[in-house]
Formats: sequence, structure tokens, C-alpha cells
Amino acid sequence: MDAITLLVKDHQTVETLFAKFEQTGPRAVKARKTLADRIVHELSVHAVIEEQVLYPAIRESLPEVEDDVLEALEEHHVAKWVLSEIDGMSPDHERFQAKVTVLIENVRHHVEEEEEELFPKVRKALSTEQLEQIGEALAEARKIAPTRPHPKAPDTPPGNIAAGAGAALLDKARDAARGAKKQAQKEAQKKAAKATAKKASGRSRSGR
Repeated sequence: MDAITLLVKDHQTVETLFAKFEQTGPRAVKARKTLADRIVHELSVHAVIEEQVLYPAIRESLPEVEDDVLEALEEHHVAKWVLSEIDGMSPDHERFQAKVTVLIENVRHHVEEEEEELFPKVRKALSTEQLEQIGEALAEARKIAPTRPHPKAPDTPPGNIAAGAGAALLDKARDAARGAKKQAQKEAQKKAAKATAKKASGRSRSGR
């Protein structure tokens, strides 16, 4: 898959999550948290692979789009700060909805600029083979990319490559711990439900 196609598919995935979030009501706390977690994950990975692979490649090949890339990096920087705040925020916090809304607005603006301005320039300037090679590099970078936002980390090579490797290990450990915690909570809820059902059943029999 060529680089532009791969990144546009990422954009579509995130837009689907945005739309689902916007359709949730204020009482859908659990659904909003689940969607926000997925948004954080998808955007964190997407930003990193663009910064590690795409942007350096086009800065080298297309010096005329230097300003576009620098603006995109700044938009990533702002988004990562908001993502880092959302990542650690309870969905019933009074600012949670506002932060996600601002994030969605900013990312949609960023996507529009990339797809309507930057990507057409890149597709016109680079060969099909070059775009395929960048696409393969993006796919490989995705496998080892951090899964959470790190707004203080470097966003250009070589610093972002080294920082990304360490951040990815830390994120995987956090993801595993969070997954284990959720599983433990599910098991506790199941046991509590069984105990309640058993107690109700006992009362029913004793009342006969």
C-alpha cells in the first residue's frame, strides 16, 4: 500500500471514532471513555509514524513544502498535549467533553490540510515506487510505535527515533497493566453478580 493511501485510511478510521463519540449522550460515560481511549491510541500511533517516516522523506524530496511540514508538526504538538490530558482524565470530568471536542476540531482541520494540500503535492512529486517504499516504512514503524501521546518527546529525527523506541516499551507495559486491571474488574463484577444471584435464589427458596 502506498504511503498516501495508508495515511488516508488512518484518517478515515479516526473520523469514524470521532463520529461515534459525537453521537454519544452525556450519560454514555463508559462508551465515551472507550472511544476516547481508542482515539488516543490511533492518533498517537499515526502522529509518530508520520513524524518518523513521512515528514522526513518529503522534507528531503520536496524542499518547497518545508513550511507545510513545519505547520503540520506544530499541529501534532498541540494535539499530543490535548491527547495526553484526555488520556488521564475521567469521562465524567466537566472538561472531558470540551477537550475531546477541541481535539476533534483541530484534527479535522489538520486532516483537511494534509489531504487537500500536502498529499496532492507529495503524490505529484514522488513516483509510485517511492510512495510504495514510504508506505512499507510507515507500516513497519507502526509495529513499534508508541501507543500513547508524548508531547515532550522530540518530533524530528534522529531524536524521535530513539525516544520513540523507549516510549513504545513504556506504553506497552502500561497497556498490559491497564488490560490486566480491566480484566480483574470484569472478574470481580462477575463474582459479585453470581453472589447476588445466589443470595436472591436462597431468599426465594426460604420464602416458599
